[in-house]
Amino acid sequence: MLSSSITAAETFVPLSGALERVGARVEVTAERDRAMECDGLVVPGVGAFAACMRGIEDVGGASIIERRLAGGRAVLGICVGMQVLFSSGVEHGETTAGLDQWPGVVERLHAPVLPHMGWDTLEVGEGSVLFRGVENERFYFVHSYGVQSWEWSAQISSVQRPPLVSWGDYGGRFMAAVENGPLVATQFHPEKSGEAGSVLLRNWVQAL
Repeated sequence: MLSSSITAAETFVPLSGALERVGARVEVTAERDRAMECDGLVVPGVGAFAACMRGIEDVGGASIIERRLAGGRAVLGICVGMQVLFSSGVEHGETTAGLDQWPGVVERLHAPVLPHMGWDTLEVGEGSVLFRGVENERFYFVHSYGVQSWEWSAQISSVQRPPLVSWGDYGGRFMAAVENGPLVATQFHPEKSGEAGSVLLRNWVQAL
């Protein structure tokens, strides 16, 4: 067993179990000190962008995430927990500010049938650590919104490396995962993605 301690706020039993199966010790907490001290912080989320942001704000989550990343400490966002890491989300005509760790707007997917629910392969970014060993596998999605355009190149200086992006396609391309130093995120649910999801979570835990 690995000695890594993972803190997950507002999480679910399947995610906790999936992390434990790959060697993590999991604690569910909204306590600032515990969230700061853990080796890896998981930010899951379901439902609406605005509701997820309210939950994060209620526990001072924005400053916790900001301070962890400033110190190079790992954060993993999953599903809506990935979406809130972008600049904003637009749902039902209302715009909600996100955590603004990455530029981008979360918007409704351009697909005739929503939500996007089921298994899909990805266009994995070259050199991915998160997807090592499962680059060609399928992962499980349940979502109607996503970031469909990448604005990073216009935002950074020539000395900064852009994040590594993996793409999905459902009525058009959308960002399925991002790897950016200590901050990584997936639009899909690794805890519902069978053995491929387990490998991905193990890759993250072992990198802590």
